[in-house]
Amino acid sequence: MGHIQFLNCMPLYWGLARTGSLLDFELTKDTPEKLSERLVQGALDIGPITLVEFLKAADDLVAFPDLAVGCDGPVMSCVIVSQVPLDQLDGRRVALGSTSRTSVRLAQLLLAERIGVSPDYYTCPPDLGLMMQDADAAVLIGDAALRANLHDAPRLGLQVHDLGAMWKEWTGLPFVFAVWAARRDYVEREPAITRQVHEAFLASRDLSLDEVTKVAEQAARWEAFDEAVLEEYFTTLDFRFGPAQLEGVTEFARRVGETTGFPADVKVELLGR
Repeated sequence: MGHIQFLNCMPLYWGLARTGSLLDFELTKDTPEKLSERLVQGALDIGPITLVEFLKAADDLVAFPDLAVGCDGPVMSCVIVSQVPLDQLDGRRVALGSTSRTSVRLAQLLLAERIGVSPDYYTCPPDLGLMMQDADAAVLIGDAALRANLHDAPRLGLQVHDLGAMWKEWTGLPFVFAVWAARRDYVEREPAITRQVHEAFLASRDLSLDEVTKVAEQAARWEAFDEAVLEEYFTTLDFRFGPAQLEGVTEFARRVGETTGFPADVKVELLGR
């Protein structure tokens, strides 16, 4: 099973150790991009997968209901950091952090259709200092985005635009950045284990949110953020994948599917109870 070592996934994994379920899993830790590739290729049975990669491989995957990493408004850790107002980015260089195709595609969609600009994009490692040397704006996700949002951008006088807030203001819908999914062939081979894994993650999520202050306290020991910030972050994130979130996925697919590698009316299959 895959494991993204971003803070935004911590509440989904923290409770596994508390419930003892963690002992039953063989975890593979990597970036969202690489874990997505491993799940699609069959090197993983179950794991998190970025929304774009899930939709591309929807025929081979089954999503876990009520389990995702998303937002219903601001997300704090998926941002555009800019030296100029967004409506001045037409033709200017925008650096794309190379860790999530979903956030990158969302940023491109928002800049093109909501702001009305066509920047000159290029991909590079997610290091804000290096990005700002060659670009007028940068798209960052995960812990690097959280640091940029809360520490670096204010210190450097840069503008921060939250992708989750921009999407919500534009569409009125939640946004899902990653889902948890199992390979269809694994579900058919091991239906009982697949459902047990799903239930273990739901129990872990619920326990972590019930004890979110404790989760934040532990995370603050080794992260560059204090307990209050982390508790705010964990409770800002939306870990649900219900009808509203599915409607957000459907809207995103309708807008970008044909230019991103999947049908605009792609069907999402959810694991049965």
